[in-house]
Amino acid sequence: MKAPTPVKILIVAAGSHGDVLPFIALGAELRRRGHEPQLFAMAVFEPLARQAGVPFTALGTTEFYDSLLRHPDLNHPSRSLRVMAQAMEHTGATAWATLDAAVVPGQTLVVGSTLAFATRSLAERHGLPAVTVHLAPGVLRTLHALPRHGGPVPGAGAPRWLKQLFWRLVDDFMVAPTLGAVLNRHRRAVGLAPVHRPMGDWLNQADLVIGLFPDWYAPRQPDWPAGLVLTGFPLYDGAPTAALPPELDDFLAEGPPPVAFTSGTATARALDFFTTSAETCRLSGRRGVLLTRHADQVPDPLPPGMIRVDYAPFSRLLPRCAAFVHHGGIGTTSQALAAGVPQLIRPMAHDQFDNAARAVALGVGTQLTMRLYRPAAVAAALERLTSDHALKRRCAEMAARLVADTAITEACDRILALVPRR
Repeated sequence: MKAPTPVKILIVAAGSHGDVLPFIALGAELRRRGHEPQLFAMAVFEPLARQAGVPFTALGTTEFYDSLLRHPDLNHPSRSLRVMAQAMEHTGATAWATLDAAVVPGQTLVVGSTLAFATRSLAERHGLPAVTVHLAPGVLRTLHALPRHGGPVPGAGAPRWLKQLFWRLVDDFMVAPTLGAVLNRHRRAVGLAPVHRPMGDWLNQADLVIGLFPDWYAPRQPDWPAGLVLTGFPLYDGAPTAALPPELDDFLAEGPPPVAFTSGTATARALDFFTTSAETCRLSGRRGVLLTRHADQVPDPLPPGMIRVDYAPFSRLLPRCAAFVHHGGIGTTSQALAAGVPQLIRPMAHDQFDNAARAVALGVGTQLTMRLYRPAAVAAALERLTSDHALKRRCAEMAARLVADTAITEACDRILALVPRR
């Protein structure tokens, strides 16, 4: 069989650390196979891409990214869409010009994350093969078992007309004035027709749609895209040689397994979360690891038996923890599943509510709302999680299912099937 023709693969990843890492993994594997991937994302991710050997082009500065992390509405259940729209507006014109210039006619394929709308427009303008990659099931619409959101959602048994009305209200009052308005301004500027309801069918108008999650985590719904391929969790958290910070490694060795706490990388406004988490550890006598790059978000001094670190690869940290308290991002949730660690999830926005509901349904954790996230309640929830032997067995079963996860390999196989052979 003849070898595939090497092609230029433009990969656009919108979002934070957990959103971009899987696309770095895709780029690294595609390059290993002899193709020419190029990752486009916020400048802050360039060191991670370069470390993995993936050519990188910045779409937005580190300073702008940092300003987004400190926006008070970034993790609000509804107002966050306006922040995302501001980010799209800020980078949109530059992103289009940069991507458009990178196209080599007849030799280019585009891969985009859920909110990388530019890849759909680029494919439409140039007639390029296009791949859309969804990291979480919460972005896939259905009229059957709807994903959970921050507000009321019709249940699986609700009438069809009510579910249709729900999605129409989401489109008309949340998406259209924010993401939709920005998208269509950019499309008009480059001579493309406007899109009606971009988070509906248009989101999945590609030659290939990939869900980077397994079907046992999110059972396929009858009205999901017919060509959707579910490959499993990517479980990539940096270079294979990445190690724990020495001070954290020493801390872990000095006593019983701690509880790890993170509010995700997509926020620099988590003082209440980390203050409550530190007080929970003091109240319950537990050791704790606070994960955040923002030292001003952590109480000073910390109680005895606690440590703050900027970052730690979850694959190396979580197996050494008694429990994991987090926001419910899909990358974080999947790493906790792979580590077999009990989870306490405090969702804030986006797909986090849906991921929290799925983790609870799998029997591997519980959740608390932001309002109920207070020291006594958190301490009680952690006591239940760490003393529930049946839950621990289910955690171990989930981890066993993910030992040989090959999501990135399969995703690349599917992507490269679009590449013509000599």
